[in-house]
Amino acid sequence: MIIESRAYARAGLLGNPSDGYFGRTISIIVRNFGAIVTLYESPELLIEPQAAESHRFRNIYHLIESINLSGYYGGDRLIKAAIKKFHEYCEGNNIRLTNKNFTVRYQSSIPRQVGLAGSSAIVTATMKALMKFYGIDIPLQILPSLILAAETEELGINAGLQDRVIQVYEGCVYMDFNKTYLTKHQHGKYESIDPSHLPRLYLAYKTQLGKVSGKVLNTIKQRYDAGDKEAIATLDEIALLAQKGKDAILNHDYDLLNEMINKNFDLRCKIMQISESNLEMVNTARACGASAKFSGSGGAIIGMYRDEEVLRRLILALSKINARVIKPYIL
Repeated sequence: MIIESRAYARAGLLGNPSDGYFGRTISIIVRNFGAIVTLYESPELLIEPQAAESHRFRNIYHLIESINLSGYYGGDRLIKAAIKKFHEYCEGNNIRLTNKNFTVRYQSSIPRQVGLAGSSAIVTATMKALMKFYGIDIPLQILPSLILAAETEELGINAGLQDRVIQVYEGCVYMDFNKTYLTKHQHGKYESIDPSHLPRLYLAYKTQLGKVSGKVLNTIKQRYDAGDKEAIATLDEIALLAQKGKDAILNHDYDLLNEMINKNFDLRCKIMQISESNLEMVNTARACGASAKFSGSGGAIIGMYRDEEVLRRLILALSKINARVIKPYIL
């Protein structure tokens, strides 16, 4: 039997990056892009590399091009970390796994290193495939924490729960990562929001921009861990936007929601250095009459647009700075 599982890209609508600091966020799934993991029984346990992760190159220029596109680390490390954490969960819960091996491969259409949660999608899809293969049910609210542990504990990636929650629950989700609750239950409070309440949203991402999100967020983490008052107060204010944003969505108060999306980015600028390329993308979108903020850690933005004329202006203006605009497919 061949098992195929999927996990999709995501976009943080409000509250990020407070999810890594006991804050609150609202996030949507973006089904336009996804990671697919295929798994089937085999004599040995085999992880098949993607073609882009081959260690054979035509020449030095091909190698440099590969590094610029994919970085130094491929998806196989993510799959290994997911398998290890899955095994640890089963052992810790006295679940005996059937003695059988498998071959696993993945492919992903999620644009690399532009803050659309491509790495966590691979881990999420792998976890889902392993659950099907072994017939194991992991509680929905626990699964995102297990996926996060694969990345943070095994690979040293600096990340929060937001990406993993939305990739497990899908749709649109409001998340509260209250420290006391999170410590006690090992998961946050997750509340699905009917996507039909959402306004017109667009997503744009740089087609030639690459960076590793964990490195971008490290500065905030260092300031937060050091008790920096400005960083902590700003993250608290960003988290409050998500709480208020949930009510704005449910009440269809889109003018207020539009303001909060812009404010989320403006607050982020207080505690993060924003690259010229990323700032250009936000300013270009706002000049077209749309709101704009990072959908993740940079490289992609999300916002609201009033009508099709604004969307047309967005597509034209952003294409001039090598950014692609799409309507996120949520349902």
